[in-house]
Amino acid sequence: MTMKYRLRPTEKQAHRLEAQLEECRTLYNHFLEARTRAWEERQESLSYYNQTVTLPVLKQQCPALSQVYSQVLQNVALRVDLAFKAFFRRCKAGETPGHPRFRGYGRYDSMTYPQYGLGWKMGERVLKLSKVGAVRVVQHRPRAGQPKTCTIRRSSLRTWYVTIACACTPATLPASHDAVGIDVGLRSFAALSTGESTPCPKFLRTDEHELKRTQRQLSAAPRGTPERRKRRAIVRRVHERIANRRTNFAHQESRRLVNRFGVIAVEDLAVHRMVHHHCLATSIQDAAWSQFATFLAYKAAWAGRRFVAVNPAYTSQDCSGCGHRQKKTLAVRIHQCACCGLTLERDHHAAVNILRLGLQSLGLVPGSSGLQAGE
Repeated sequence: MTMKYRLRPTEKQAHRLEAQLEECRTLYNHFLEARTRAWEERQESLSYYNQTVTLPVLKQQCPALSQVYSQVLQNVALRVDLAFKAFFRRCKAGETPGHPRFRGYGRYDSMTYPQYGLGWKMGERVLKLSKVGAVRVVQHRPRAGQPKTCTIRRSSLRTWYVTIACACTPATLPASHDAVGIDVGLRSFAALSTGESTPCPKFLRTDEHELKRTQRQLSAAPRGTPERRKRRAIVRRVHERIANRRTNFAHQESRRLVNRFGVIAVEDLAVHRMVHHHCLATSIQDAAWSQFATFLAYKAAWAGRRFVAVNPAYTSQDCSGCGHRQKKTLAVRIHQCACCGLTLERDHHAAVNILRLGLQSLGLVPGSSGLQAGE
């Protein structure tokens, strides 16, 4: 379980955090360059261990690295190692991934303390960080479980946050025998197999006028001037507000569904392919279906619910009553079966099919007293 709090560092502490992030960025680029050169010049692949053992020598060459806690520097090497492992894994899978890239100024925004009690400790509304000091914490809820790791993150508006990963026992909810299929869309954000639907909030579209206005003001400001920096911060603030509203909506909607249903079936959508449609790309990204599905999955696992993602193929075309497949365009919003005469709203009909496929994949069938295991 992770707990996220906002930090309120003093001006001196914020300066130290900024300096530490800059040293971590420089070290990240150094490790990345070392790996690239080792392969190009000697056909040698450096490992995480090969790079961490060089840290004492690097500290002698660059005394500024001593301002950062040692395990935070080791975590920088771990991030580079994970980036290359992901790169090679995608290459073996036949994909064409981009090579790990250098981080420019201001493009390295987080650092991790991997062990509780070594370099960091959480007190009563205060976070004690090595070589930074005791930083005030806006602790809006009590910490649960045994803390393990701590990640300090800087937002685009230079606001500081801490994310604490804790080991704790899952808080399962009372058993529920209700099941639901969810069809996500752009007209209604989520259509349920029960016939209910949630309107799509369209956070980006709502603030699109203000966003365009602030971006025009940014473009009009001369480059390199203090006025341009101020206007850039205003644009960041609008973007962050939109993202926060979208995330809050996804959290609340996923929590409502997890509290109510024992089995949740959704579509396994390839959103990264759907955004290639230039007419719908902005609306699809604004809806954030993948974020919603991720929140549903981990909340369901934490609450002891069953979550399943099914293949979305033909869920809108196959009749949920008789199984007859009838092709229709996106403009057709009502399902009318030519065989059995079933008439349903398109998204509701798709949600019913998603629920049926989800129950089949879990080996469950609906019974008079709820869900039962299939024979």
